[in-house]
Amino acid sequence: MKEILTQIHNVPIYRNFVENLPFNPHLVPLLKEKRKAGILGEVLFWKKVRAGTFHDIDFDRQRIIGNYIVDFYVKTLGLIVEIDGSSHDGQEVDDGIRQEYLESLGLLVFRITDFDVRNNIKIVMKDLEYFIIQYFGTTPSSKIP
Repeated sequence: MKEILTQIHNVPIYRNFVENLPFNPHLVPLLKEKRKAGILGEVLFWKKVRAGTFHDIDFDRQRIIGNYIVDFYVKTLGLIVEIDGSSHDGQEVDDGIRQEYLESLGLLVFRITDFDVRNNIKIVMKDLEYFIIQYFGTTPSSKIP
């Protein structure tokens, strides 16, 4: 039986830890650059989730998974949060390939726009709550693809 991680709106949220994720060590220098870049949407989102402030859930910022660097990762849920800014314009095919790869590892991806994070952070956080409830709430593994 899966362990309860937390509760959101009185709904138990179950752990979905994905083990043995691939890691490309050659991306470490790029990872450090991305962390220093201070992209506004990422900084605002980080302020809402860092240090377990979002329902006691631990988020990692800028995590290497395979040959990709994801914006945010929740290890205990196998959840990736991607903030799509203008750099993603025209990258829909590449983003789709990336997302398919990440999902093939058993991970889920929650995508939001940089615009929404900067202008509607409360709505973004509510949407994230409902996404987590939908995929990790109720009965363990019932919604996880």
